[in-house]
Amino acid sequence: MRRSVTQWCLAVIVSVLPFVILEAADNPFHGAPASAKTTKNPLAGQQAAIDAGKTVYARNCLSCHGKTLKGTGNVPSLIDGKLKGVTEGEIFWFVTKGDKDNGMPSWAFMPEEKRWQVVSYLEAVLSGKATVAGSSAAPAAASSKSELKDASPNAPFTDYRYEKPGTVRKISVSDLPKPFTTQSAENGADVVSRPENAWPVAPAGFKVELFATGLENPRLLRTAPNGDVFLAESEAGRIRVFRGVTSDGKAEQSAIFASGLKRPYGIAFYPVGPDPQWVYIGNTNEVVRFAYHNGDLKASGGPEHVADLPNGGGHWTRALDFSKDGKKLFVAVGSASNVDDPDTHPGEKDRADILVCDPANCALSVYAYGIRNAGGGIRVSPQTGELWCSVNERDALGDNLVPDYITHVVEGGFYGWPWWYMGAHQDPRHEGKHPELKDKAIVPDVLLQPHNASLEFAFYEADKFPAEYKGDIFASEHGSWNKATRVGYEVIRVPLHQTGHASGEYEDFLTGFVLPSGQVWGRPVGITLAPDGSLLVSDDGSNSIWRVSYTGK
Repeated sequence: MRRSVTQWCLAVIVSVLPFVILEAADNPFHGAPASAKTTKNPLAGQQAAIDAGKTVYARNCLSCHGKTLKGTGNVPSLIDGKLKGVTEGEIFWFVTKGDKDNGMPSWAFMPEEKRWQVVSYLEAVLSGKATVAGSSAAPAAASSKSELKDASPNAPFTDYRYEKPGTVRKISVSDLPKPFTTQSAENGADVVSRPENAWPVAPAGFKVELFATGLENPRLLRTAPNGDVFLAESEAGRIRVFRGVTSDGKAEQSAIFASGLKRPYGIAFYPVGPDPQWVYIGNTNEVVRFAYHNGDLKASGGPEHVADLPNGGGHWTRALDFSKDGKKLFVAVGSASNVDDPDTHPGEKDRADILVCDPANCALSVYAYGIRNAGGGIRVSPQTGELWCSVNERDALGDNLVPDYITHVVEGGFYGWPWWYMGAHQDPRHEGKHPELKDKAIVPDVLLQPHNASLEFAFYEADKFPAEYKGDIFASEHGSWNKATRVGYEVIRVPLHQTGHASGEYEDFLTGFVLPSGQVWGRPVGITLAPDGSLLVSDDGSNSIWRVSYTGK
Protein backbone atom coordinates (compact mmCIF):
# COMPACT_ATOMS: atom_id res chain seq x y z
CA MET A 1 0.00 0.00 0.00
CA ARG A 2 1.26 3.45 -0.84
CA ARG A 3 0.16 6.64 0.86
CA SER A 4 1.23 10.25 1.29
CA VAL A 5 2.26 11.47 4.74
CA THR A 6 -1.11 13.11 5.29
CA GLN A 7 -2.97 10.00 4.22
CA TRP A 8 -0.93 7.83 6.57
CA CYS A 9 -1.67 10.26 9.36
CA LEU A 10 -5.38 9.90 8.79
CA ALA A 11 -5.12 6.13 8.73
CA VAL A 12 -3.26 6.12 12.04
CA ILE A 13 -5.77 8.51 13.58
CA VAL A 14 -8.65 6.23 12.76
CA SER A 15 -6.72 3.13 13.83
CA VAL A 16 -6.08 4.54 17.30
CA LEU A 17 -9.60 5.78 17.98
CA PRO A 18 -11.08 2.35 18.81
CA PHE A 19 -8.64 1.78 21.63
CA VAL A 20 -9.33 5.20 23.08
CA ILE A 21 -13.07 4.72 22.86
CA LEU A 22 -12.93 1.62 25.02
CA GLU A 23 -12.17 3.71 28.11
CA ALA A 24 -14.80 3.91 30.82
CA ALA A 25 -17.70 6.08 29.73
CA ASP A 26 -17.61 8.10 32.96
CA ASN A 27 -14.08 9.38 32.30
CA PRO A 28 -13.33 12.37 30.06
CA PHE A 29 -12.49 11.22 26.56
CA HIS A 30 -8.79 10.46 26.99
CA GLY A 31 -8.49 13.33 29.44
CA ALA A 32 -10.01 15.91 27.10
CA PRO A 33 -10.67 19.27 28.80
CA ALA A 34 -14.18 20.61 29.16
CA SER A 35 -13.50 23.15 26.42
CA ALA A 36 -12.94 20.32 23.93
CA LYS A 37 -16.33 18.86 24.70
CA THR A 38 -18.05 22.06 23.61
CA THR A 39 -15.85 22.79 20.57
CA LYS A 40 -18.01 22.92 17.46
CA ASN A 41 -17.15 21.34 14.13
CA PRO A 42 -16.86 24.17 11.57
CA LEU A 43 -17.74 21.68 8.82
CA ALA A 44 -20.78 20.27 10.60
CA GLY A 45 -23.56 19.31 8.23
CA GLN A 46 -21.50 19.96 5.10
CA GLN A 47 -21.98 17.08 2.70
CA ALA A 48 -18.70 17.88 0.94
CA ALA A 49 -16.79 17.34 4.20
CA ILE A 50 -18.59 14.04 4.85
CA ASP A 51 -17.86 12.85 1.32
CA ALA A 52 -14.20 13.83 1.65
CA GLY A 53 -13.92 11.92 4.91
CA LYS A 54 -15.54 8.87 3.36
CA THR A 55 -13.06 8.92 0.49
CA VAL A 56 -10.15 9.17 2.90
CA TYR A 57 -11.44 6.16 4.83
CA ALA A 58 -12.08 4.05 1.73
CA ARG A 59 -8.63 4.71 0.30
CA ASN A 60 -6.55 4.55 3.45
CA CYS A 61 -8.29 2.90 6.39
CA LEU A 62 -10.57 0.24 4.95
CA SER A 63 -7.89 -2.45 4.84
CA CYS A 64 -7.50 -2.29 8.63
CA HIS A 65 -10.97 -1.34 9.84
CA GLY A 66 -13.07 -3.15 7.29
CA LYS A 67 -15.79 -2.18 4.89
CA THR A 68 -18.29 -1.55 7.69
CA LEU A 69 -16.01 0.15 10.28
CA LYS A 70 -16.46 -2.90 12.53
CA GLY A 71 -12.79 -3.78 12.55
CA THR A 72 -10.83 -6.65 11.04
CA GLY A 73 -9.00 -9.45 12.78
CA ASN A 74 -8.24 -8.06 16.24
CA VAL A 75 -8.80 -4.41 15.30
CA PRO A 76 -11.79 -3.15 17.33
CA SER A 77 -14.95 -1.66 15.89
CA LEU A 78 -15.38 2.07 15.40
CA ILE A 79 -19.14 1.82 15.66
CA ASP A 80 -21.56 -0.38 17.64
CA GLY A 81 -21.92 2.31 20.31
CA LYS A 82 -18.21 2.71 20.96
CA LEU A 83 -18.31 6.49 20.34
CA LYS A 84 -21.52 7.08 22.28
CA GLY A 85 -21.30 10.25 24.34
CA VAL A 86 -18.05 11.42 22.72
CA THR A 87 -18.38 14.79 21.00
CA GLU A 88 -16.81 15.83 17.72
CA GLY A 89 -14.75 18.39 19.60
CA GLU A 90 -13.28 15.74 21.89
CA ILE A 91 -12.27 13.54 18.97
CA PHE A 92 -10.72 16.52 17.20
CA TRP A 93 -8.86 17.50 20.38
CA PHE A 94 -7.40 14.04 20.79
CA VAL A 95 -6.34 13.82 17.16
CA THR A 96 -4.62 17.19 17.49
CA LYS A 97 -2.95 16.61 20.86
CA GLY A 98 -2.20 12.89 20.71
CA ASP A 99 -1.05 10.76 23.62
CA LYS A 100 2.64 9.96 23.43
CA ASP A 101 2.56 7.57 26.38
CA ASN A 102 -0.01 5.40 24.62
CA GLY A 103 1.53 5.53 21.17
CA MET A 104 -0.69 8.23 19.64
CA PRO A 105 1.40 11.08 18.21
CA SER A 106 0.16 14.63 17.81
CA TRP A 107 -1.16 15.45 14.36
CA ALA A 108 -1.30 19.20 14.97
CA PHE A 109 0.79 19.77 11.84
CA MET A 110 -1.96 18.26 9.67
CA PRO A 111 -4.27 20.81 8.02
CA GLU A 112 -7.16 21.48 10.34
CA GLU A 113 -9.66 20.93 7.56
CA LYS A 114 -8.41 17.36 7.04
CA ARG A 115 -8.84 16.56 10.72
CA TRP A 116 -12.38 17.89 10.73
CA GLN A 117 -13.27 15.94 7.57
CA VAL A 118 -12.44 12.67 9.31
CA VAL A 119 -14.49 13.72 12.32
CA SER A 120 -17.39 14.76 10.07
CA TYR A 121 -17.48 11.40 8.34
CA LEU A 122 -17.41 9.42 11.60
CA GLU A 123 -20.20 11.55 13.06
CA ALA A 124 -22.31 11.14 9.91
CA VAL A 125 -21.97 7.36 10.04
CA LEU A 126 -22.86 7.23 13.72
CA SER A 127 -25.94 9.39 13.20
CA GLY A 128 -27.09 7.41 10.17
CA LYS A 129 -26.57 10.31 7.78
CA ALA A 130 -23.92 8.49 5.75
CA THR A 131 -23.28 4.93 4.71
CA VAL A 132 -19.97 3.36 5.57
CA ALA A 133 -17.28 3.20 2.93
CA GLY A 134 -17.63 0.08 0.87
CA SER A 135 -20.74 -1.02 2.77
CA SER A 136 -22.57 -2.38 -0.25
CA ALA A 137 -22.65 -6.12 -0.76
CA ALA A 138 -20.51 -5.76 -3.87
CA PRO A 139 -18.37 -3.05 -5.47
CA ALA A 140 -20.10 -0.51 -7.65
CA ALA A 141 -20.94 -1.63 -11.16
CA ALA A 142 -18.66 -0.51 -13.95
CA SER A 143 -20.02 2.55 -15.69
CA SER A 144 -20.26 3.15 -19.41
CA LYS A 145 -17.46 5.73 -19.35
CA SER A 146 -15.61 6.06 -22.63
CA GLU A 147 -11.93 5.32 -23.11
CA LEU A 148 -9.60 7.64 -21.21
CA LYS A 149 -8.09 10.40 -23.35
CA ASP A 150 -5.13 11.46 -21.20
CA ALA A 151 -1.89 12.36 -22.98
CA SER A 152 0.41 9.49 -23.89
CA PRO A 153 3.28 8.84 -21.45
CA ASN A 154 6.91 9.44 -22.37
CA ALA A 155 8.98 6.24 -22.51
CA PRO A 156 10.32 4.47 -20.57
CA PHE A 157 7.41 5.45 -18.33
CA THR A 158 3.97 4.11 -19.10
CA ASP A 159 0.42 3.71 -17.84
CA TYR A 160 -2.26 1.03 -17.88
CA ARG A 161 -3.39 1.83 -21.44
CA TYR A 162 -0.06 0.63 -22.83
CA GLU A 163 0.49 -2.41 -20.63
CA LYS A 164 0.37 -5.43 -22.92
CA PRO A 165 1.62 -8.99 -22.32
CA GLY A 166 5.05 -9.48 -23.84
CA THR A 167 6.05 -5.80 -23.80
CA VAL A 168 9.61 -5.46 -22.49
CA ARG A 169 10.54 -2.40 -20.44
CA LYS A 170 13.69 -1.04 -18.84
CA ILE A 171 14.08 2.06 -16.68
CA SER A 172 17.57 3.38 -15.96
CA VAL A 173 18.73 5.91 -13.40
CA SER A 174 19.53 8.29 -16.27
CA ASP A 175 15.82 8.30 -17.22
CA LEU A 176 14.68 9.81 -13.93
CA PRO A 177 13.20 13.32 -14.05
CA LYS A 178 13.88 16.00 -11.48
CA PRO A 179 11.63 16.03 -8.41
CA PHE A 180 8.34 17.89 -8.80
CA THR A 181 8.50 17.87 -12.60
CA THR A 182 4.79 17.12 -12.34
CA GLN A 183 2.41 17.75 -9.49
CA SER A 184 1.71 14.99 -6.99
CA ALA A 185 -1.57 13.30 -7.91
CA GLU A 186 -4.26 11.59 -5.86
CA ASN A 187 -5.86 8.99 -8.10
CA GLY A 188 -6.78 6.02 -5.94
CA ALA A 189 -8.54 2.95 -7.30
CA ASP A 190 -12.29 3.04 -6.74
CA VAL A 191 -12.82 -0.65 -7.43
CA VAL A 192 -15.86 -1.71 -9.47
CA SER A 193 -17.39 -5.14 -9.98
CA ARG A 194 -15.74 -7.17 -12.72
CA PRO A 195 -17.85 -6.91 -15.88
CA GLU A 196 -18.79 -10.24 -17.44
CA ASN A 197 -16.53 -9.63 -20.42
CA ALA A 198 -13.50 -8.59 -18.33
CA TRP A 199 -10.79 -11.20 -17.80
CA PRO A 200 -7.02 -11.10 -17.17
CA VAL A 201 -4.98 -11.17 -20.38
CA ALA A 202 -1.84 -13.34 -20.66
CA PRO A 203 0.64 -13.88 -23.52
CA ALA A 204 -0.32 -16.13 -26.41
CA GLY A 205 -0.24 -19.80 -25.43
CA PHE A 206 -1.27 -19.15 -21.81
CA LYS A 207 -4.69 -19.85 -20.32
CA VAL A 208 -6.28 -17.91 -17.44
CA GLU A 209 -8.92 -19.56 -15.23
CA LEU A 210 -10.77 -18.52 -12.08
CA PHE A 211 -9.31 -20.73 -9.33
CA ALA A 212 -11.34 -19.36 -6.39
CA THR A 213 -13.69 -16.46 -5.70
CA GLY A 214 -15.85 -15.06 -2.90
CA LEU A 215 -12.78 -14.57 -0.69
CA GLU A 216 -12.23 -11.76 1.81
CA ASN A 217 -9.21 -9.55 1.13
CA PRO A 218 -7.00 -12.31 -0.35
CA ARG A 219 -3.38 -11.29 -0.01
CA LEU A 220 -0.16 -13.34 0.16
CA LEU A 221 -0.03 -16.87 -1.26
CA ARG A 222 2.50 -19.54 -0.32
CA THR A 223 2.72 -23.18 -1.42
CA ALA A 224 3.47 -25.79 1.25
CA PRO A 225 5.98 -28.57 0.51
CA ASN A 226 3.14 -31.08 0.00
CA GLY A 227 1.47 -28.83 -2.61
CA ASP A 228 -1.30 -27.28 -0.51
CA VAL A 229 -1.67 -23.55 -1.14
CA PHE A 230 -1.89 -21.22 1.87
CA LEU A 231 -3.58 -17.83 1.59
CA ALA A 232 -3.59 -14.89 4.01
CA GLU A 233 -7.05 -13.30 4.14
CA SER A 234 -5.67 -10.34 6.02
CA GLU A 235 -8.80 -8.30 6.60
CA ALA A 236 -10.58 -11.35 7.99
CA GLY A 237 -7.63 -12.21 10.25
CA ARG A 238 -7.29 -15.77 8.97
CA ILE A 239 -5.21 -18.23 6.97
CA ARG A 240 -6.97 -20.40 4.38
CA VAL A 241 -5.71 -23.57 2.67
CA PHE A 242 -6.55 -24.83 -0.82
CA ARG A 243 -5.94 -28.35 -2.06
CA GLY A 244 -6.10 -29.80 -5.55
CA VAL A 245 -7.40 -28.43 -8.84
CA THR A 246 -10.40 -29.54 -10.89
CA SER A 247 -10.47 -30.11 -14.63
CA ASP A 248 -11.78 -26.57 -15.12
CA GLY A 249 -9.01 -24.98 -13.05
CA LYS A 250 -10.80 -24.49 -9.73
CA ALA A 251 -9.69 -25.45 -6.23
CA GLU A 252 -10.99 -28.88 -5.19
CA GLN A 253 -10.97 -28.16 -1.47
CA SER A 254 -10.78 -25.13 0.82
CA ALA A 255 -10.42 -24.96 4.60
CA ILE A 256 -9.66 -22.40 7.32
CA PHE A 257 -6.30 -23.24 8.87
CA ALA A 258 -6.29 -20.52 11.56
CA SER A 259 -8.31 -17.43 12.48
CA GLY A 260 -8.36 -14.62 15.04
CA LEU A 261 -5.02 -13.26 13.82
CA LYS A 262 -4.03 -9.60 13.59
CA ARG A 263 -3.76 -8.73 9.91
CA PRO A 264 -1.72 -11.80 8.93
CA TYR A 265 0.34 -11.58 5.75
CA GLY A 266 3.68 -13.40 5.60
CA ILE A 267 3.71 -17.22 5.53
CA ALA A 268 6.76 -19.51 5.65
CA PHE A 269 7.37 -23.18 6.46
CA TYR A 270 10.09 -24.46 8.80
CA PRO A 271 12.39 -26.34 8.78
CA VAL A 272 13.17 -25.70 5.13
CA GLY A 273 12.67 -28.84 3.08
CA PRO A 274 10.05 -31.50 2.42
CA ASP A 275 8.95 -32.13 6.03
CA PRO A 276 8.21 -28.89 7.92
CA GLN A 277 7.13 -28.92 11.55
CA TRP A 278 5.93 -25.32 11.77
CA VAL A 279 4.22 -22.68 9.68
CA TYR A 280 5.33 -19.13 10.55
CA ILE A 281 2.89 -16.23 10.14
CA GLY A 282 3.76 -12.54 9.93
CA ASN A 283 1.06 -10.66 11.83
CA THR A 284 1.32 -6.90 11.69
CA ASN A 285 2.62 -6.74 15.27
CA GLU A 286 4.43 -10.05 15.75
CA VAL A 287 5.68 -13.26 14.21
CA VAL A 288 3.84 -16.35 15.42
CA ARG A 289 4.05 -19.99 14.47
CA PHE A 290 1.68 -22.95 14.43
CA ALA A 291 2.63 -26.59 14.74
CA TYR A 292 2.26 -28.09 11.27
CA HIS A 293 2.64 -31.37 9.45
CA ASN A 294 2.22 -31.94 5.74
CA GLY A 295 -1.46 -32.27 4.93
CA ASP A 296 -2.83 -30.33 7.91
CA LEU A 297 -5.89 -28.35 6.85
CA LYS A 298 -6.52 -26.96 10.33
CA ALA A 299 -4.05 -25.91 13.00
CA SER A 300 -3.87 -28.48 15.80
CA GLY A 301 -3.22 -25.80 18.40
CA GLY A 302 -2.96 -22.08 18.98
CA PRO A 303 -0.24 -19.70 17.82
CA GLU A 304 3.13 -19.62 19.56
CA HIS A 305 4.78 -16.21 19.88
CA VAL A 306 8.14 -15.94 18.10
CA ALA A 307 9.03 -12.23 18.05
CA ASP A 308 7.50 -8.80 18.49
CA LEU A 309 7.53 -6.53 15.45
CA PRO A 310 7.41 -2.75 15.12
CA ASN A 311 3.88 -1.55 14.41
CA GLY A 312 1.63 1.42 14.95
CA GLY A 313 0.43 2.63 11.58
CA GLY A 314 1.75 2.99 8.08
CA HIS A 315 2.76 -0.05 6.07
CA TRP A 316 1.29 -3.01 7.92
CA THR A 317 2.25 -6.10 5.88
CA ARG A 318 5.05 -8.31 7.24
CA ALA A 319 6.59 -10.66 4.66
CA LEU A 320 8.67 -13.65 5.82
CA ASP A 321 11.12 -16.16 4.39
CA PHE A 322 13.89 -18.47 5.56
CA SER A 323 17.41 -18.66 4.21
CA LYS A 324 18.20 -21.62 2.00
CA ASP A 325 20.02 -23.39 4.85
CA GLY A 326 17.24 -22.58 7.33
CA LYS A 327 19.58 -20.73 9.69
CA LYS A 328 18.02 -17.29 9.21
CA LEU A 329 14.47 -15.97 9.37
CA PHE A 330 14.00 -12.76 7.38
CA VAL A 331 11.16 -10.34 8.20
CA ALA A 332 10.34 -7.23 6.15
CA VAL A 333 8.86 -4.25 8.00
CA GLY A 334 7.79 -1.20 6.00
CA SER A 335 7.97 2.43 7.07
CA ALA A 336 5.33 4.15 9.17
CA SER A 337 5.19 7.09 6.77
CA ASN A 338 6.04 8.34 3.32
CA VAL A 339 9.33 10.10 4.13
CA ASP A 340 9.47 10.95 7.84
CA ASP A 341 13.05 11.30 9.06
CA PRO A 342 13.88 8.52 11.57
CA ASP A 343 16.26 10.96 13.27
CA THR A 344 13.30 13.04 14.44
CA HIS A 345 10.41 10.56 14.30
CA PRO A 346 10.71 7.76 16.89
CA GLY A 347 7.86 5.91 15.21
CA GLU A 348 10.25 4.97 12.41
CA LYS A 349 12.57 3.01 14.72
CA ASP A 350 13.29 -0.42 13.19
CA ARG A 351 10.95 0.43 10.30
CA ALA A 352 11.85 0.49 6.59
CA ASP A 353 14.18 -2.44 7.22
CA ILE A 354 14.57 -6.12 6.54
CA LEU A 355 15.18 -7.79 9.89
CA VAL A 356 16.81 -11.14 10.57
CA CYS A 357 17.11 -13.64 13.40
CA ASP A 358 18.09 -17.21 14.23
CA PRO A 359 14.83 -19.21 14.11
CA ALA A 360 15.92 -21.12 17.22
CA ASN A 361 16.11 -17.91 19.27
CA CYS A 362 14.60 -15.01 17.39
CA ALA A 363 16.39 -11.86 18.55
CA LEU A 364 15.83 -9.60 15.56
CA SER A 365 18.53 -7.36 14.12
CA VAL A 366 18.79 -5.26 10.96
CA TYR A 367 19.87 -7.16 7.84
CA ALA A 368 19.43 -4.28 5.36
CA TYR A 369 17.99 -0.78 5.76
CA GLY A 370 16.65 2.25 3.93
CA ILE A 371 14.07 0.01 2.22
CA ARG A 372 10.81 1.92 2.42
CA ASN A 373 8.47 -1.05 2.21
CA ALA A 374 9.48 -4.60 1.36
CA GLY A 375 6.63 -5.88 3.52
CA GLY A 376 4.77 -6.89 0.38
CA GLY A 377 7.32 -9.46 -0.71
CA ILE A 378 10.67 -11.05 0.16
CA ARG A 379 11.92 -14.39 -1.16
CA VAL A 380 15.16 -16.35 -1.09
CA SER A 381 16.34 -17.42 -4.53
CA PRO A 382 16.27 -21.22 -4.82
CA GLN A 383 19.12 -20.96 -7.33
CA THR A 384 21.60 -18.59 -5.67
CA GLY A 385 20.40 -18.48 -2.06
CA GLU A 386 20.32 -14.67 -2.21
CA LEU A 387 17.53 -12.74 -0.52
CA TRP A 388 15.38 -10.68 -2.89
CA CYS A 389 12.74 -8.07 -2.16
CA SER A 390 9.95 -6.16 -3.88
CA VAL A 391 9.70 -2.54 -2.73
CA ASN A 392 7.14 0.27 -2.64
CA GLU A 393 9.20 3.44 -2.92
CA ARG A 394 8.18 6.93 -1.78
CA ASP A 395 5.46 9.18 -3.16
CA ALA A 396 4.67 12.86 -3.75
CA LEU A 397 7.68 13.78 -5.93
CA GLY A 398 5.71 13.62 -9.18
CA ASP A 399 4.28 11.06 -11.59
CA ASN A 400 7.62 9.51 -12.55
CA LEU A 401 9.45 9.47 -9.22
CA VAL A 402 10.49 7.34 -7.40
CA PRO A 403 10.63 3.95 -9.19
CA ASP A 404 9.49 0.93 -7.25
CA TYR A 405 11.97 -1.90 -7.55
CA ILE A 406 12.84 -5.58 -7.30
CA THR A 407 16.36 -6.43 -6.23
CA HIS A 408 18.62 -8.89 -4.52
CA VAL A 409 19.52 -7.65 -1.05
CA VAL A 410 23.06 -7.05 0.17
CA GLU A 411 23.60 -7.82 3.85
CA GLY A 412 24.21 -4.52 5.64
CA GLY A 413 23.16 -2.65 2.50
CA PHE A 414 21.57 0.81 2.53
CA TYR A 415 18.93 1.48 -0.13
CA GLY A 416 18.38 5.19 0.41
CA TRP A 417 15.13 5.82 2.27
CA PRO A 418 14.29 8.49 3.30
CA TRP A 419 17.29 10.72 2.55
CA TRP A 420 18.41 9.32 -0.81
CA TYR A 421 16.93 7.33 -3.68
CA MET A 422 18.26 5.32 -6.62
CA GLY A 423 21.83 5.85 -5.52
CA ALA A 424 23.09 9.41 -5.05
CA HIS A 425 19.80 11.27 -5.58
CA GLN A 426 18.87 13.27 -2.51
CA ASP A 427 15.22 13.62 -1.61
CA PRO A 428 14.64 17.41 -1.64
CA ARG A 429 12.50 17.09 1.48
CA HIS A 430 15.68 16.09 3.35
CA GLU A 431 18.12 18.44 1.65
CA GLY A 432 21.59 18.39 3.23
CA LYS A 433 20.94 15.48 5.56
CA HIS A 434 23.27 12.50 5.89
CA PRO A 435 25.83 13.33 3.19
CA GLU A 436 27.93 10.43 4.49
CA LEU A 437 25.31 8.03 3.11
CA LYS A 438 25.28 9.41 -0.42
CA ASP A 439 27.81 6.98 -1.83
CA LYS A 440 26.46 4.06 0.18
CA ALA A 441 22.97 4.14 -1.32
CA ILE A 442 22.59 1.07 -3.54
CA VAL A 443 20.93 1.24 -6.96
CA PRO A 444 18.46 -1.70 -7.16
CA ASP A 445 18.63 -4.38 -9.85
CA VAL A 446 15.30 -3.72 -11.60
CA LEU A 447 13.58 -0.33 -11.60
CA LEU A 448 9.81 -0.54 -12.05
CA GLN A 449 7.21 2.08 -12.86
CA PRO A 450 6.96 4.66 -10.06
CA HIS A 451 3.93 4.08 -7.81
CA ASN A 452 3.34 0.55 -9.17
CA ALA A 453 2.96 -0.81 -5.61
CA SER A 454 5.00 -3.95 -6.23
CA LEU A 455 4.03 -6.73 -3.81
CA GLU A 456 4.58 -10.50 -3.68
CA PHE A 457 6.73 -12.36 -6.19
CA ALA A 458 7.81 -15.93 -6.90
CA PHE A 459 10.67 -17.66 -8.70
CA TYR A 460 9.38 -19.95 -11.45
CA GLU A 461 11.10 -23.27 -10.75
CA ALA A 462 8.67 -25.58 -12.55
CA ASP A 463 9.01 -26.83 -16.13
CA LYS A 464 5.48 -26.30 -17.47
CA PHE A 465 6.12 -22.88 -19.03
CA PRO A 466 8.44 -22.42 -22.03
CA ALA A 467 12.09 -23.10 -21.18
CA GLU A 468 13.08 -19.42 -21.25
CA TYR A 469 10.84 -18.78 -18.22
CA LYS A 470 12.78 -21.17 -15.98
CA GLY A 471 14.06 -19.40 -12.85
CA ASP A 472 12.45 -16.06 -13.71
CA ILE A 473 10.57 -13.85 -11.25
CA PHE A 474 6.84 -13.22 -11.53
CA ALA A 475 5.65 -10.27 -9.43
CA SER A 476 2.27 -8.73 -8.60
CA GLU A 477 1.90 -4.98 -9.11
CA HIS A 478 -1.02 -3.82 -6.97
CA GLY A 479 -1.45 -0.50 -8.78
CA SER A 480 -0.89 3.22 -8.28
CA TRP A 481 -2.71 5.93 -6.38
CA ASN A 482 -0.10 8.71 -6.71
CA LYS A 483 0.02 8.98 -10.52
CA ALA A 484 -2.29 11.08 -12.68
CA THR A 485 -2.97 8.16 -15.05
CA ARG A 486 -3.01 4.73 -13.45
CA VAL A 487 -0.10 2.33 -13.74
CA GLY A 488 0.48 -1.19 -12.44
CA TYR A 489 -2.53 -3.41 -11.81
CA GLU A 490 -0.71 -6.28 -13.51
CA VAL A 491 1.67 -9.19 -13.07
CA ILE A 492 5.15 -8.74 -14.50
CA ARG A 493 7.97 -11.12 -15.42
CA VAL A 494 11.59 -10.31 -14.52
CA PRO A 495 13.98 -12.39 -16.67
CA LEU A 496 16.93 -13.84 -14.76
CA HIS A 497 18.44 -15.47 -17.87
CA GLN A 498 18.96 -18.87 -16.19
CA THR A 499 21.75 -17.23 -14.16
CA GLY A 500 19.78 -16.08 -11.13
CA HIS A 501 20.71 -12.47 -11.90
CA ALA A 502 18.68 -9.63 -13.43
CA SER A 503 19.83 -7.21 -16.12
CA GLY A 504 17.27 -4.47 -15.49
CA GLU A 505 14.47 -5.46 -17.88
CA TYR A 506 10.99 -6.55 -16.99
CA GLU A 507 8.03 -7.62 -19.10
CA ASP A 508 4.27 -7.16 -18.84
CA PHE A 509 2.79 -10.62 -18.31
CA LEU A 510 -0.80 -10.54 -16.99
CA THR A 511 -2.84 -7.40 -17.66
CA GLY A 512 -6.47 -6.37 -18.17
CA PHE A 513 -7.41 -5.48 -14.58
CA VAL A 514 -8.25 -1.89 -15.56
CA LEU A 515 -11.08 -1.03 -17.95
CA PRO A 516 -10.48 1.36 -20.89
CA SER A 517 -12.28 4.05 -18.87
CA GLY A 518 -9.70 3.79 -16.08
CA GLN A 519 -12.02 1.97 -13.67
CA VAL A 520 -10.30 -0.81 -11.74
CA TRP A 521 -11.85 -4.24 -11.17
CA GLY A 522 -8.80 -6.25 -10.07
CA ARG A 523 -5.63 -5.73 -8.04
CA PRO A 524 -2.96 -8.48 -8.00
CA VAL A 525 -1.32 -9.11 -4.63
CA GLY A 526 -0.06 -12.65 -3.97
CA ILE A 527 1.62 -15.07 -6.34
CA THR A 528 2.82 -18.65 -6.01
CA LEU A 529 3.49 -21.80 -8.02
CA ALA A 530 0.89 -24.54 -7.85
CA PRO A 531 2.09 -28.18 -7.77
CA ASP A 532 1.10 -28.61 -11.44
CA GLY A 533 3.40 -25.78 -12.55
CA SER A 534 0.69 -23.17 -13.03
CA LEU A 535 0.84 -19.72 -11.43
CA LEU A 536 -1.76 -18.66 -8.88
CA VAL A 537 -2.40 -14.93 -8.46
CA SER A 538 -4.54 -13.45 -5.68
CA ASP A 539 -6.59 -10.37 -6.50
CA ASP A 540 -8.05 -8.31 -3.66
CA GLY A 541 -10.04 -6.15 -6.07
CA SER A 542 -12.37 -8.95 -7.18
CA ASN A 543 -11.60 -11.09 -4.08
CA SER A 544 -10.46 -13.93 -6.30
CA ILE A 545 -7.50 -16.14 -7.20
CA TRP A 546 -6.55 -16.59 -10.86
CA ARG A 547 -4.76 -19.61 -12.31
CA VAL A 548 -2.37 -19.15 -15.24
CA SER A 549 -1.25 -22.26 -17.13
CA TYR A 550 0.56 -22.85 -20.41
CA THR A 551 -1.22 -24.76 -23.16
CA GLY A 552 0.80 -23.65 -26.17
CA LYS A 553 -2.41 -22.83 -28.02
